[in-house]
Amino acid sequence: MATLAEVLQRCGPAYLREHPLSTPQAKAWRGICACHTPALGGQRLACPHCGHSHWHYHSCRNRHCPQCGARAKDAWLQGRLAEVLNVPYAHLVFTLPHQLHSLYRTQPRWVIDTLFACTARTLNAFAANPRWMGVAGGQGAFSLVLHTWGQDLRQHLHLHAVMACGVLSPEGRWALPSRKPDFLFPVHALSSVFRAHFMAALKGLATSAATLDDPSLAPEGRRALYRHHWVVYAKTPLGGPAQVLDYLSRYTHRTAIGNERIKAITNKGEVVFSVRANAHGGKRQVTMAGEEFIRRFLLHVLPTGIQRIRHYGVLANGCKKTQLARARQALNQPAPSPAAQEAAQAFMARVARIDVLTCPQCQHGPLRVVERLSGAKRLPLPGAAVPTFPAAGQARGPP
Repeated sequence: MATLAEVLQRCGPAYLREHPLSTPQAKAWRGICACHTPALGGQRLACPHCGHSHWHYHSCRNRHCPQCGARAKDAWLQGRLAEVLNVPYAHLVFTLPHQLHSLYRTQPRWVIDTLFACTARTLNAFAANPRWMGVAGGQGAFSLVLHTWGQDLRQHLHLHAVMACGVLSPEGRWALPSRKPDFLFPVHALSSVFRAHFMAALKGLATSAATLDDPSLAPEGRRALYRHHWVVYAKTPLGGPAQVLDYLSRYTHRTAIGNERIKAITNKGEVVFSVRANAHGGKRQVTMAGEEFIRRFLLHVLPTGIQRIRHYGVLANGCKKTQLARARQALNQPAPSPAAQEAAQAFMARVARIDVLTCPQCQHGPLRVVERLSGAKRLPLPGAAVPTFPAAGQARGPP
């Protein structure tokens, strides 16, 4: 097994000789390579029962680091627990055509913000249409999560949408979908409206930014995009609140590739990693040159300040408190107990602390901090060696 940090350290120098890094890419690179190493500082923990001691180093907390998403995901889940309604949920995916990838490389912020805006506009329009929901002006409840990658790390810009089956009417009544209680909208109609919204925004960009030179902004490029089939995918509605949260958490705090998928780094500098082989969970292995692997991974480092998770309708930040209360009242769903929520958060914090402070040798603990290490003032530059020190988890004798 290998890790993303090892790939960057071993194959990075060859990549850096030919490719400059943007500021967000350099920041992500430094964080990933320094994560859980002495460069970020830490504490030496010792057990008073058996004398075991080891170093526990800090994490980088970079959102592109595969080692830093688990705790953030758990905290995010706790925050969303009170927002799930007791109705079926559906999963939809809105994908941009690959012809827009060149525009994304030069205007990533515009493409991402426009993708979110056009997807939200499409879903809001369908939710407010009495043809689909039986009431006019209804307000949906949905969250959008950005992914920019496919299984083989190629560019694949798409949004995952998890939406409640139903809308909150202007009168405060929960209205079910017109066709079936667990059916939202036909994907072909969604695709056409989504395409129309994005193409209108693209035309506006072409008009206002005449200096941009991209094939998709030229009239013939826009005509080709309009003829292209824009993919909107809808999956079978999800189950109750627990299943919705579990499903959505798979998409929220993931990076382009996790360490568990990286199998090896060969002597030739190639990276072997696993990809999904079929829809039934099968896996196959891909071997790729290290420089190409790094190039593809860096495609998915987001611009600074971009929000990857956004909420709309009943869940929008500006009206969530009042509209969620109205939706729960319409569904006769009791409000979550603040005491229960706090208890769950305290339990998670306690479990995380127990996991860190329990002695791995005798299982008694609690471990005590006997030495502290300050982190480096500046992290090593991409391609530079990470400082050596006793490895995290490695004993260094009794305190």
